[in-house]
Amino acid sequence: MPRLKLTLEYDGTRYVGWQVQPNGPSLQATLEDGLARLLGEQVSLECAGRTDSGVHATGQVACFDTHRVLPMKAYVMGLNSLLPDDVAVVQAVEVPADFDPRRWSRGKRYRYRLSNRRTRSPLRRLTHWEVFAPLDVEAMRRAATHLLGRHDFSAFRAADCQAKHAVRELRRVAVEGEAGDAMAFVVEGTAFLKHMVRNLAGTLVEVGKGRRPEAWVAEVLASRNRKLAGPTAPPQGLVLEEVFYGDGPPPRTPGGAPDVDEDEG
Repeated sequence: MPRLKLTLEYDGTRYVGWQVQPNGPSLQATLEDGLARLLGEQVSLECAGRTDSGVHATGQVACFDTHRVLPMKAYVMGLNSLLPDDVAVVQAVEVPADFDPRRWSRGKRYRYRLSNRRTRSPLRRLTHWEVFAPLDVEAMRRAATHLLGRHDFSAFRAADCQAKHAVRELRRVAVEGEAGDAMAFVVEGTAFLKHMVRNLAGTLVEVGKGRRPEAWVAEVLASRNRKLAGPTAPPQGLVLEEVFYGDGPPPRTPGGAPDVDEDEG
């Protein structure tokens, strides 16, 4: 039975998130409905990370098993013709039968987009967090260095996060762009806790506004106390850009479960 891996791009504005929920359209249900029409059978999708309502993606990964054997272009051109305009398959490949999009992940890269114009932007309102106050970009860049490395990120997880532990490793935290225009926080790591990137963004913006000193970020991280961090940035600025894979599942961390075997959002 073939196992297919799809790389997906979507605008998450009108969806309740990735996972099927009773209160509105989900990306999982939308894609499963399209696949059912293409294949003539119901399939169940597994994804690399469950994005929240309003969150976007350019490199989400999902996989499924099917009894049908179709050319790869059927999962791109054919499936795209059955999907709404705000969801698309950008690549389809066959993978080993034991491929797991979550547990085989070696890491992910997220981009959090921010608009720092002094006035609101009709074209950015669904894709950026609009922050009108002047921001000190260099202060945010210096503050972001405190987040690099392997730490307990309890201070940046959502209250209802179901992850078994909060230890994660961030390999990159970059602040791109200039004050007064479009900016982005680019965060790459082994895995992410629920709302982790949005909480990091909200915390760095507090520094950029001059409300907190740069060293405060290190203090919040060490505290492991969510109440001490900045606010959760809104969902529309967040994009899951890429999921990284090797030839198999990553090795377990010493004395513990792998980072990727956790809840993400």
